[in-house]
Amino acid sequence: MSQAAQADGATSAPAEAPAASRPTAVIAVLAFAGVTVSLMQTLIVPIVPRLPEYLHTTPAQAAWAVTATLLAAAVATPVAGRLGDMYGKRRVLLGSIGLMVAGSVVAALSGSLAPMIVARTLQGASAGVIPLGISIMRDTVPAHRLGAATAAMSASLGVGGALGLPSAALLVQNADWHALFWTAAGVGVLGAVLVVAAVPESPVRSGGRFDPVGALGLSAGLLCLLLGVSKGADWGWTSGTVLGLFAAAAVVLALWGAWELRTAHPLVDLRTTVRPQVLATNAASVVFGFAMFAMSLVLPQVLQLPAATGHGLGRDLLTVGLVMAPSGLVMMAMAPVSSRISRAAGPKVTLMAGAVVVALGYGLGTVLMGSLWELVAVSSVIGCGIGLAYGAMPALIMAAVPVSQTAAANSLNTLMRSVGTSVSSAVAGVVLAHMTVDFAGTAVPSQGAFQTVMAMGAGAAVVALLVAALIPGARPRP
Repeated sequence: MSQAAQADGATSAPAEAPAASRPTAVIAVLAFAGVTVSLMQTLIVPIVPRLPEYLHTTPAQAAWAVTATLLAAAVATPVAGRLGDMYGKRRVLLGSIGLMVAGSVVAALSGSLAPMIVARTLQGASAGVIPLGISIMRDTVPAHRLGAATAAMSASLGVGGALGLPSAALLVQNADWHALFWTAAGVGVLGAVLVVAAVPESPVRSGGRFDPVGALGLSAGLLCLLLGVSKGADWGWTSGTVLGLFAAAAVVLALWGAWELRTAHPLVDLRTTVRPQVLATNAASVVFGFAMFAMSLVLPQVLQLPAATGHGLGRDLLTVGLVMAPSGLVMMAMAPVSSRISRAAGPKVTLMAGAVVVALGYGLGTVLMGSLWELVAVSSVIGCGIGLAYGAMPALIMAAVPVSQTAAANSLNTLMRSVGTSVSSAVAGVVLAHMTVDFAGTAVPSQGAFQTVMAMGAGAAVVALLVAALIPGARPRP
């Protein structure tokens, strides 16, 4: 066992929570910070088609402004979690928000590709805010409110993504595109000020030394894996570049795992991650990440395709955002429900219930695509299931890991969701690109393609249900 793990006995019992007298403020501020950072997912969506014009580059090069955020988030999340456990979660959380603000300012000043990629990389590096916020809640929020608090924080990932699209679309329609990033910077500064004012530093520290070799190894492995997944459709899935990236990812991650098992202060304690409850929850998180993102790939395209295709609705991007927004609100509304079910029957049952609801939502989506209200209903049902599941995941993780490893464990869980969304984007992209019909001389996804992706989302939810069933049973937490 690693020395960090051996030290758990000294750090697993937190000191008196300094925020116990103001838990509502702590929960609200951390959830706001989570929503703020998750806005970065959809902030750029309204201007993606015009990025080549804005940045004076080609569409293929402009796509790196999106890919850079994904890669940076994957690398930064586990590193931020470990640093938070070692040096203070609030301190690292503020640093992460600072990266988001810096990235937003750089993007607001950008007029070419290179600074925009730097900006989006900085914005992606702030992704550790949500798992850090969950960990701060574990250390500072009274036990009887912890379930609902962590569920709300976990749901903020989906809420920010859902609310960011209509907000960004409305802003772009009425102002210069740079205003998107100035607004993001302002919201980030507000979030940092609120954290300083309302959120205390966690009293729990793991100590130890940072693992730079482990950080570099995990970063290199994830970059190879996610770059291959995200660019496979563009470069060719059987091309030497993509196959080489996958092979490199397998080798690097295998060597990284061997190093983490041997070092005294690992970046990720693999002995903890292979505990059945942690392993099964992380596996379910990958599948849920896949299922969650499938909706985001299908509904906007159905809404924006011309009505003359026979299966499109011909709506603008603002309408797309307004149709998707209720799903984010439903996710947040389900946070207290998820907590109640977990208290009564255990988070495993909540996770399984969420999988059933998500499968039902995608099942409805295969037949309800003909009007705005149908798509709102489908996205809301799926959002309900995701809200239940995402609320249960932190509870399952925190029940199985020492308090001193909370941030690192939650960060790894968040990373697993990101891997799922990346795979979902790649797989759905292949389906939508190959199942097409001709419209005015242009190949557009067919109705069957959309139905296939929705069916895949339902299948992923069923797989998540089966994986969740493997999680060891536990008594409901008080």
